Amino acid sequence: MNKLIPKIGALIVAVTVFLFAVCLIFGFNFGSYLVCMLLPIGYIMMAAGFHHECREEQSVSAIIGLVFSAIYAVLIFLVYFAQTTSVRLEDLNEQAILILDYQRGGLLFNYDLLGYGMMALSTFFIGLSIKADSKSDRWLKYLMMIHGIFFVGCFIMPMTGVFIGMADGKTNIVGVAALIAWCAYFLPIGILAYRHFGKKDRQLQI
Repeated sequence: MNKLIPKIGALIVAVTVFLFAVCLIFGFNFGSYLVCMLLPIGYIMMAAGFHHECREEQSVSAIIGLVFSAIYAVLIFLVYFAQTTSVRLEDLNEQAILILDYQRGGLLFNYDLLGYGMMALSTFFIGLSIKADSKSDRWLKYLMMIHGIFFVGCFIMPMTGVFIGMADGKTNIVGVAALIAWCAYFLPIGILAYRHFGKKDRQLQI
């Protein structure tokens, strides 16, 4: 079970990232919000698996990564649950829309970036804890650690006011392209993690 659960989590990560990219390409906002709420569930399952299997000397790094994954999940659920409920279903005034609507680049959009910044920190520390015994595991380790760089942009960019121009509600093609590029980067992490935990299962069966 300790290997099966993170393996399922890695599968959820890979599938949801792929579906997120598809929803972005076709402009299906509700679908992208929905899969973004499933992604943290799979990611926490995956992170817990890495924490469970790490050696004692890497346990602090793995625990830090697991804690940051939980912070990421809380922020993301708050952002996208608001999009699929209050923003979509209620008659909000313009001021509330500017704050709550993810498409307007307001407060919840900034929280979304903060959430993914926490995810980036999580992948960095979890990457540090992975003992790479194979080429695919080395790729997984380095991809997760390099992904930590995203924290800087996610944390700093909202403070610069660069997203204020989104307040008119117009679709930001550059932003969509950046998200699709992120999906292309993160999808291999889910796939490699699935292979990683699958390999551990085979070893246990032997």
